[in-house]
Amino acid sequence: MSIAIYPGSFDPITNGHLSIIRGGLVAFDKLIIAVASNPKKTPMFSVEERTDMIRESAPEPDRVEVDAFDGLLVDYCKKRNARVVLRGLRAVADFEYELQMANMNRHLYEQMETVFIMADDANFYVSSNLVKEAAKLGGNIQGLVPETVATRLTQKLAKTTGG
Repeated sequence: MSIAIYPGSFDPITNGHLSIIRGGLVAFDKLIIAVASNPKKTPMFSVEERTDMIRESAPEPDRVEVDAFDGLLVDYCKKRNARVVLRGLRAVADFEYELQMANMNRHLYEQMETVFIMADDANFYVSSNLVKEAAKLGGNIQGLVPETVATRLTQKLAKTTGG
């Protein structure tokens, strides 16, 4: 069985992420969506909330496992006995960053490969940060995130702004 790990912060999961997941399911028998606890980022949602939103939204739940990790991705891959990492690309700027990460990961774990999949045309510009910023400023995020995520985001913002 071919397995790939799709790591990220997913704060929150977007339709762009789901496009990458669907593409990954074409190429691999199983995807492990690995929610990273990144000390450099201050997430809006807890790891538990993010994993719940992914489970609620992910296509083909029998082929998608959702997990969380901290530390080095290569250590997590070794622990899960996986040698392929799936990463999404949106723009040229993504590629430069992702290439650096892929090369560093390969340096740390020579048997690991990174596979890049582009988000579909409708979602190539969507990022979690843009979605959160638009929502904070009262923008319409319909079609950018799953309905359940839009609801949670609205509720979270109402709590943090007292609205």
